[in-house]
Amino acid sequence: MNGKKGFIRMTKQRKVILDILRNTKSHPTADWVYEKVKQKIPNISLGTVYRNLNILNDMGEIMELNYGSAYSRFDGNPENHYHFVCENCGRVFDLDEQVNKEIDKRIEEKTGFSVKYHRLEFYGICSECREE
Repeated sequence: MNGKKGFIRMTKQRKVILDILRNTKSHPTADWVYEKVKQKIPNISLGTVYRNLNILNDMGEIMELNYGSAYSRFDGNPENHYHFVCENCGRVFDLDEQVNKEIDKRIEEKTGFSVKYHRLEFYGICSECREE
């Protein structure tokens, strides 16, 4: 696989981590991923999971979501898309909303910058928390 830093081998550990992330919609933390990976590779260390999450992110296989907290969350969908963050329970949801590429064009026209992508998160209370 070609990442930002050249050719990077897809190891067994990376395949397991990627499979776990691609099969959840929960945008988990590294610790959550570690607990799931341990079920398949019992002798794996937390440091190995962290390193491989960073490598998968560098490869463009996953997306790291950093909300300024002490930990990041990870998304198995590396395509640019929008998220909703519940301020009550802390869960992160994918939004089925097309990315607005017009914003990129407007910023480029106004500034002369070359925009690769933008990230947009919505914050509020999810439907489950609103029902409580």
